[in-house]
Amino acid sequence: MEIGNGCISKKRKLVEEGSLDELNEDLLERVLSWLPTSTLFRLGSVCKRWKSMADSQSFKLACSRIPSRDPWFYMVDADLNRSIVFDSAKSSWKRLNHPSLLLRDHNRDSIPVAASGGLVCFRNMSGGYIVCNPVTGSCRELPPVDPGQSLLAIAMNAYSNYHGSYKLVLVSGDLPKLSFKVYNSITDCWEEEIMLRRNADDCTKSNDNDEDAVYFLSTAGNVVVTNMQRSPSKQYSSVFTLKDGEEIVYFLTSSGRVIACNLTRKCFSEYPRLLPVFSEYSIDVVECKGEMLVVVLSEFFESASLRVWRYDPKTKTWNQIAAMPPAMSHEFYDKKLDINCVGAGDQVFICLSSAELCSYVLYDFVTNRWVELPECSVNGESLEFMSALSFEPRIEALV
Repeated sequence: MEIGNGCISKKRKLVEEGSLDELNEDLLERVLSWLPTSTLFRLGSVCKRWKSMADSQSFKLACSRIPSRDPWFYMVDADLNRSIVFDSAKSSWKRLNHPSLLLRDHNRDSIPVAASGGLVCFRNMSGGYIVCNPVTGSCRELPPVDPGQSLLAIAMNAYSNYHGSYKLVLVSGDLPKLSFKVYNSITDCWEEEIMLRRNADDCTKSNDNDEDAVYFLSTAGNVVVTNMQRSPSKQYSSVFTLKDGEEIVYFLTSSGRVIACNLTRKCFSEYPRLLPVFSEYSIDVVECKGEMLVVVLSEFFESASLRVWRYDPKTKTWNQIAAMPPAMSHEFYDKKLDINCVGAGDQVFICLSSAELCSYVLYDFVTNRWVELPECSVNGESLEFMSALSFEPRIEALV
């Protein structure tokens, strides 16, 4: 169901069935598996044959062979009892049926905290985890886990949607003593906790008091604290990358420093700061095409700047790779905005929110275009979101 001015959009014609009558079942499944996910839901209304095929395991297997699908962005607002997504392929808002497992009393406060492939992971206030396919509504509660030390990051990586193969990674501790624990869906259990050592090549060690709160006066005369207060769903924001066979989780400390945890080598590194600790800015990490990037909203000379940066491990420096046109970013000046971003393929989805302004922007690296998205409304009521998670809409994704 599409959302637009509170009305359901008109149904679009699928494919003329008559032209496909001659195809055998296997070939028909291959052809229809390439349809957009939002269209797949309407296959059952075409004819009995298509309805039977849409419910079959062989059709889901055919769908799993599609290399990639345009991302949907799972939106998070103050009301956690509904599911709304932004469909990047159709540039439209959609409302999904909220998974029934998340409506149970002990899960009503669950917040989406990580996503990968066609799955989204939720965490409830008691520290329990639920993995869900937002498209089909299927859910699975993971075995309970001892939270141990203070939780710093939650990351997820799906290896096979159709076979339900994925990992959930929890990074805990206090610098420089960090550790991680992994849930493996294949064995359906949490593995032993593993300590992380500091990378021997890490030359950007923070001071002992680096994570302490620092207060200072902003240019507007307001008292500012450097320790970031993230929206609840992005409190443990992190990204997972797999490069040259090495699994790496990146996350932000409370003062905005990027930490890279190499799970394969069992070590971690601290990256140099993008901006001085006394600067006003909002920051988030994203993953695009298997690479970690950083998005920063900063203010300078009475104007705001939104930029994307890439870290060069050889020179140990940050390089700017994209910047929003000043004409677009200027309206963000002095709005005390918090940015929450998520990457998907060649795109970055950015939520900018504060008490004064809410805006949603999509950046495409291929076309170098920044597009401000239309507001979302349900029954004439405008909705505002704090953050989003990216996932591929796949009917075959198993939990």
